[in-house]
Amino acid sequence: MARLTHPTLQQLAPDGHDMARDPYPVYAMLRAKGPVHRVLVPGSGECLLVVARDAARAALSDRRLRNDIRHSSSWETDGGHAVGRNMLQSDPPQHTTLRRLVAEHFAPRRIAALRPAIEAVADGLLADLPRLGTVDLVSRFALPLPVTVICELLGVPVADRADFHSCSNQLVVPASSQAAAAAAADLTGFLTELTARKAAAPDGTLLADLAAAGLTAEELLGMAFLLLVAGHETTVNLISGTVHALLADPSQLALVQNDLSLVPAAVEESLRHNAPVHAAAFRFAAEPLDLAGTHVAAGEAVQVSLAAASRDPLYFPDPDRFDLTRRPQGHLAFGHGLHHCLGAALARMEATVALSLLVRQRRSMTLTTDPALLNWRSGTLVRGLGELPIDMG
Repeated sequence: MARLTHPTLQQLAPDGHDMARDPYPVYAMLRAKGPVHRVLVPGSGECLLVVARDAARAALSDRRLRNDIRHSSSWETDGGHAVGRNMLQSDPPQHTTLRRLVAEHFAPRRIAALRPAIEAVADGLLADLPRLGTVDLVSRFALPLPVTVICELLGVPVADRADFHSCSNQLVVPASSQAAAAAAADLTGFLTELTARKAAAPDGTLLADLAAAGLTAEELLGMAFLLLVAGHETTVNLISGTVHALLADPSQLALVQNDLSLVPAAVEESLRHNAPVHAAAFRFAAEPLDLAGTHVAAGEAVQVSLAAASRDPLYFPDPDRFDLTRRPQGHLAFGHGLHHCLGAALARMEATVALSLLVRQRRSMTLTTDPALLNWRSGTLVRGLGELPIDMG
């Protein structure tokens, strides 16, 4: 008799419910039954999904849960989708070595020094937006801002940036496994050629520094991939998601318009309320362990839902309400433990700059469609708006 598989999250949702648009009722239903559940993740297999905050923090800091997929009992191949080896796919001591190479570049003081440059990019993008009529804020503002910043930081030529983002998008939210494999191959070729150029002619950019750091070819490729993709995909979702949340609730928008000092609070609440990185990368049990009362066998996969954990009502009263006056400290939008997001300070800076300028310069902007009709892009790890049509007033 064939072994029964566990349900997908979509199968757990009510008939007709769009999980990409609103996964939170399903998370709440699971969390009410317990902190950890076995589910099937399409394209990845079965795993233990963590949906409560305490269990999430415990899983993210448990050294017995490893990021290296070779600890998986079902591991045979990467499926052709991997681009090198990076910090997200490694454990100490390799993870420690790789992170140390780039940590200084993303230190808060270094990011603070980038603010004038980020403001200049955002100002230029806003200047190009029409004063009247409808624009897609994702493609015209939320996307090009972080793409420009991370590509400038790492040293990606302007002519290559559109192709880079197209490949990145297919890897993060693939249309199919074939599309993901093709995008991985394209991105591998692009980054291999780019890092070779940086090694041959150092130009002071971060990729050039990495090319001179003595990494293996696989490590250099993986680091370039992670920094470029993680350095913009999630920030696009954060900027557009924060604007969406404010426009969907005029009372919250009015608070920010009347007091721009609340912009950082709005960004922080957006991180909690609608985590741009929806789930952490899979972890694999290096040995049997207990996780919040659930037995995890050696080799089993565990995935932490950062989005579900950040709406745990035990820590965040009325968690489904976007409320920039709350204190959202303790959310897990940037993860926790060894793999806490290295780019957290940069993402916060870009979102704060973007929102401050947008609210100050375009005070009459409104959504031009019902929020319930917006298209959400959802992959295994990330979730964000595909577009955000705004009437600029």
